[in-house]
Amino acid sequence: MVFSPMMSRQPRRVALAFCALLWVAASPREGFAANCAFEPQGEGRVSDVIDGKSIRLTDGREIKLAGIEPVSSSRAALSAIVAGQDVTLRSQDDSPDRYGRQSAFVFLVSSEAPVQVLLLAQGEALVSVAIVDRDCFSLLMAAEAKARDAKRGIWADPTVIKNAESPDDILAGIGRFAVVEGKVLSVRQAGTTTYLNFGRNFTRDFAATISKRMIPAVESAGITLKSLENRRIRIRGWVEARPGPRIEVLGAGQIEVLGGS
Repeated sequence: MVFSPMMSRQPRRVALAFCALLWVAASPREGFAANCAFEPQGEGRVSDVIDGKSIRLTDGREIKLAGIEPVSSSRAALSAIVAGQDVTLRSQDDSPDRYGRQSAFVFLVSSEAPVQVLLLAQGEALVSVAIVDRDCFSLLMAAEAKARDAKRGIWADPTVIKNAESPDDILAGIGRFAVVEGKVLSVRQAGTTTYLNFGRNFTRDFAATISKRMIPAVESAGITLKSLENRRIRIRGWVEARPGPRIEVLGAGQIEVLGGS
């Protein structure tokens, strides 16, 4: 498909959504529901797109899309996919969060893949660290990786993945969700916290922190922390300043071990 510079934004968004649907349909993987099966939690029609990961249904319910974190273009992409559409919801339960939002995987009536996968396949969202179901997480990560390899959406910008050797650049995103990549120079324990250090200046350089209580979950996923020394890894999570840039690891899915050293 060739996009003309004269195309309006809305047709362009529709075309991108169509391409994402084609990718899902052509994927050799099993259907999403077969690998990530949650209970049906109702249905409805979308009346409003609140932000890059939240929608409102005509019955007043606010739905938060589980498993993703929005980027600057997520709201427009989400609106192009779901505005005015009938959707079904699937999740472990329908309990609202403290803001009254119901977290769920959202499906268009005509699609076997959730809207989350469509956004990720367009490069219009990032996989969150909050999802605990391994099958769901793997499928979302596969969609994100496909977009990254094809340089779709946000992945057309090489600076989306932050360089662990540039702590100031990472700190500029304090309080935001980020993906950071680099080589682990050392793994050190201080008290009940293990540090994956990406630099030698422990007060300034980037590090990922793992509390003692989280180590069993990480190791059960096949990751031995000490083995990460001198390995290139990718870390995703919320950037904090302590005083250098830090990301706290709250689940094994936040760590991706990359090929090479």
